[in-house]
Amino acid sequence: MKKVEIIVRPFKLEEIKNALTAIGVKGMTSSEVKGFGRQGGHKEVYRGAEYQVDFLAKVKIEVVVPDDLVHEVVEAAKRVAQTGQIGDGKIFVLPVDEAVRIRTGETGEEAI
Repeated sequence: MKKVEIIVRPFKLEEIKNALTAIGVKGMTSSEVKGFGRQGGHKEVYRGAEYQVDFLAKVKIEVVVPDDLVHEVVEAAKRVAQTGQIGDGKIFVLPVDEAVRIRTGETGEEAI
């Protein structure tokens, strides 16, 4: 099993949810997060004063999937989230040693 973390622009959340559901992802978690990458944020003006915004609003979507679904998840997220602009986001794939469904006690892939 693998955990796929997808960090993207907030307005892409619904599109990514739909794309992942269409390929068979049964559950996911999303969180509102803030961060910056190579772009380092941007400058804004408020009441005539310019200031630096380092942390930009993003959404992190987390899914745990069987190994054979990882490539499809990454490709679907990449296809939907890509705008070609700086700040499109990142995708991370991490190993998952174990999963347990608390309600039933199921473990491994049956728990996801």
